[in-house]
Amino acid sequence: MIGQPISRVDGPIKVTGRATYAYEYRQDEAPLYGVIVTATIGRGRIQEIDVSHAERSPGVRAVITHQNTPAQGARDESSPVPYWRARPTLASPRIGHYGEPVALVVAATLEQAQAAASLVRIAYAAEPGHFDFMANAERAYAPKQLVFGLPTDSAVGNFDAGYDSAPIKIDRQYNTPYCFSQPMEPNACLAVPRGEDLVLYVSTQIVDAARSSVASTLKIDPEKIQVVSPYVGGGFGSKLSVHSETILAAIAARRLNQPVKVALTRRQIFHDVGVRPTSIQRIRLGAERDGRLVAVAHDATMHTNPQEEFVETSALATRSFYAAPNRLTRHRLVPLDMLRGEDVRAPGEAPGLLALESAMDELAHALNMDPIELRIRNEPPVDPERNVPYSERRVVECLREGARRFKWERRQQQPGTVRDGRWLIGFGVAAAIRVHPQGPAKARVRLAPDSTCIVSSDMTDIGTGTYTVLAQVAAERLGLPVDQVRVELGRSDLPASWGSGGSWGASSSAVAVYRACEVLRGNLLATARTDARSPLHALDSKAAVVSEGRITVGDASESVSDLIARNHPDGLEAEGESTPMWADPNFGNFSIHTYGAHFAEVGVDADTGEIRLRQMLGVFSPGRVLNAKTARSQLIGGMTFGVGMALLEEAVVDQRSGAFVNCDLAGYLVPVNADIPLIDAAILDGYDDKANVLGVKGLGELGICGAGAAIGNAVFNATAVRVRDFPITLDKLLPALPQQI
Repeated sequence: MIGQPISRVDGPIKVTGRATYAYEYRQDEAPLYGVIVTATIGRGRIQEIDVSHAERSPGVRAVITHQNTPAQGARDESSPVPYWRARPTLASPRIGHYGEPVALVVAATLEQAQAAASLVRIAYAAEPGHFDFMANAERAYAPKQLVFGLPTDSAVGNFDAGYDSAPIKIDRQYNTPYCFSQPMEPNACLAVPRGEDLVLYVSTQIVDAARSSVASTLKIDPEKIQVVSPYVGGGFGSKLSVHSETILAAIAARRLNQPVKVALTRRQIFHDVGVRPTSIQRIRLGAERDGRLVAVAHDATMHTNPQEEFVETSALATRSFYAAPNRLTRHRLVPLDMLRGEDVRAPGEAPGLLALESAMDELAHALNMDPIELRIRNEPPVDPERNVPYSERRVVECLREGARRFKWERRQQQPGTVRDGRWLIGFGVAAAIRVHPQGPAKARVRLAPDSTCIVSSDMTDIGTGTYTVLAQVAAERLGLPVDQVRVELGRSDLPASWGSGGSWGASSSAVAVYRACEVLRGNLLATARTDARSPLHALDSKAAVVSEGRITVGDASESVSDLIARNHPDGLEAEGESTPMWADPNFGNFSIHTYGAHFAEVGVDADTGEIRLRQMLGVFSPGRVLNAKTARSQLIGGMTFGVGMALLEEAVVDQRSGAFVNCDLAGYLVPVNADIPLIDAAILDGYDDKANVLGVKGLGELGICGAGAAIGNAVFNATAVRVRDFPITLDKLLPALPQQI
């Protein structure tokens, strides 16, 4: 059952509209509606705020500002993982970035709240701000550490000496813009007070983090908060932390003792939900004439908000990817009065590989070498910085299998030489790597007397298929049809997990379910062996087979339901738990990642510079796959995000205020159906026994890693023009097209 491409068990209720999302919950008592008012300056303070007209507006129940909000807990910057931190909101008259919440208007209807919000009058004492990343690059500083305590910089050998001695050198700078997650479901919350307790129907990726964050902010016992989030309409990192809508809904509900709904508008999401930092990445590669790397350096410089530091680990993948005796990676931050950075769609590896894999293509061109051969030639036998073995590494196999499927031999080494009518045709390749993180997760599995099964965890499903894969794990281990397994997710009264995000969700929660099922299997077999009424009495349980709802030993067999009904009339349950990476010796003794290879074919109009993706293929090695259908779907989705990174996505900043100019989905372009033609993902069968007992690793974000670079490399192969300032748009490409084309 594990690995089978079964359709999503939650599919029918989603397509029929019966899946309930945060803003859609109904209560016996009609809710109030909150609308957030946001700052129109980028830095300064509120000098005066007049809410009198808003308070007298029809239907208004409250206007909450920094002047009347309750005392809130401070954000604990010492916490290594930011998602559990307090999120004080409206706690000060200070403005740290454009679009920061400055008031919440609560009224009987949404329309009344919107009308009253427009009546709030605010006078600001604006201050000069730092909004221009390039102009402030010299202010960069080194953060103390990266996420999970990883070192900011790394050095092996002597990079300067190795680079200086190399006969072939590449020294390039790649720029990436601000990018957003922008899931389909806006950030939203319905807060319902119940005496001293509070129920939050919230769109979140981590239930336990949302609960802790709200409790720390409101200074109340977490046990008094219940979080409900069974269905999440996409996250992509934007819902790992809670944001202002959740905190303000909770504050208003407690103040008014009535349910309050608050949702961010699409434009507010652009200014209040964290952004992928803009960055400058400098890649230096020194190689012998045969292509073997002797020196690799990756310097990543990105923006951060001074109020809350965020480091995108863009150079982290470089530490483990290619062999070279002399190595250097560094991360630097430029403080700007801009929206703070957050995790956005494969943080670190996505922008990092956009730069590294573009530079590898440039090196291949300088060497007049096939870029696949260059990568294979620099395949390391062990992790080149940690000097530990890889748990499972099949990059070369991904490259070779992809080349075979994609018919890579069609590519011409000399760029700009293949045409199809007015279209210039190019082919690009990039390799992929994504760290496999593993978090703590618990799950409870219960077998009822009729042998139906309930799997329970606060794990979330953000559209990735969690309900389905957990049902598959339980069904296989307990020998049940998958339709006899019911999965309960997304409630804080269920066993806690790290939720969905960072490619840790499915593997961590699946291992917890597996271990709970193993305890149940052991209890069932022990019961059968000791039950004198059972045909399995006194038989050797080591030879037992649990399948199709029955336990069989040799010729003897009994149904699970009969065994449970006779011995456990109230049912039988057990809990299981995954081992987090920091407590598992394998993560210290081995380098544990997922891998892949991307292939892209593009056409570039020789007259207009218009770029069209013609086809794309990814071949991936993510360990064991839980569900072939949902895995392929996720990988194709990630590859599509790569198209956005390479060709479309860019948030443009108004340098006067730090506001994003294109703050809607009309101006902030993302790939749509017309942008995505033939696209496919192939998965190599695998099993990484160092990752966990199931051999499963995270793959949700692997699809985006390197995808954008493959497209950029294909554009170069088509045109002989290298654009290093992403995304590759007409204004950057067209002026550089050779006139003879």
